[in-house]
Amino acid sequence: MVKYKPMLLYVLFGGLTTLVNIVVYWLCYEFFCIANIPSNCAAWIASVVFAFFTNKFFVFESHDSSCLVMVREFALFVAARLATGALDVLIMYVFVDILSLNPLIFKVLANIMVIVLNFVFSKLFVFAAGKN
Repeated sequence: MVKYKPMLLYVLFGGLTTLVNIVVYWLCYEFFCIANIPSNCAAWIASVVFAFFTNKFFVFESHDSSCLVMVREFALFVAARLATGALDVLIMYVFVDILSLNPLIFKVLANIMVIVLNFVFSKLFVFAAGKN
């Protein structure tokens, strides 16, 4: 169980992060009638902030909260999320704006791909050095 603890916690918090992403996207897009791409960007920002803190302290147990480590980890985390966020935006643009397919279905599919890539980046690059 200890061997799989980070992965299990990542699935739990990844699911919650995905929920944050989808709810914020839905609220912006459907409730506030904000265009697709700005709604997607707002969802991305909210989910990245939520994911940073849950991943840092609970999933990868990087408890070093010194300013230098926090800035380094956050910068790496955001850089990795920018890469996967760009993939998310590309998927939403192609399938929703160009092909006019269901936005919620493609939001969920995009998030599945993003979650897998984010785990790899976080485990190997972001939180590896700050773990106590």
